Amino acid sequence: MTPDDIGHDLASEAALRGHYPEVTEIATRKVLRALDRHCRDFIALSPFLCLGTCDRHGKADVSPRGDAPGFVCVLDDRTLLIPDRRGNNRLDSLTNVVDNPAVGLLFLVPGVEETLRINGRGRIVDDPTLLAASAVDGKAPATGLLVTVEEAFLHCAKALKRSRLWSGDYRVQRDRYPTAGRVFKDHSGIARSAEENEAFIQENYRTKLY
Repeated sequence: MTPDDIGHDLASEAALRGHYPEVTEIATRKVLRALDRHCRDFIALSPFLCLGTCDRHGKADVSPRGDAPGFVCVLDDRTLLIPDRRGNNRLDSLTNVVDNPAVGLLFLVPGVEETLRINGRGRIVDDPTLLAASAVDGKAPATGLLVTVEEAFLHCAKALKRSRLWSGDYRVQRDRYPTAGRVFKDHSGIARSAEENEAFIQENYRTKLY
């Protein structure tokens, strides 16, 4: 069966909701329009988030962001600053935000099975005074993503319970999957060997995290 053979598309919200029970009152009422102390505490404990963006044509992207817990700065109850650390310089997320300011954030805290979701609007800033507070090893980020919070809410633990994300049950031995050097060689067709690619990647990790 190919994708074209699959029917029964649910093309309206009414058709979709017909497959699910009514939303619970707590799920409806839990959405905040500003950060409270529980949201602030969650962000302070979080070393990792996923950033969802979309360009003006509807092309979506999700990108990981990670650093020491508290790397996302809460400037006030409706404003976050996410420092943009050194990466591959594709700038997929940031160019999307320039096109379309809508952003979605998913914060994770190791050991906590609930997640924190924040939706809002972003803009890219390069204010040196603001970014100086996010410096690591004396290196400030080139830019930061300033997010104005429109919605914030705790997401239930069902996904992390099903995935057993923090239990280690599904942790694999590293040799079960090829190195990034091998995957990048196969994907890109670059003439360097997988071993040369891997050495380059590891050196980049060692010297260019910040």
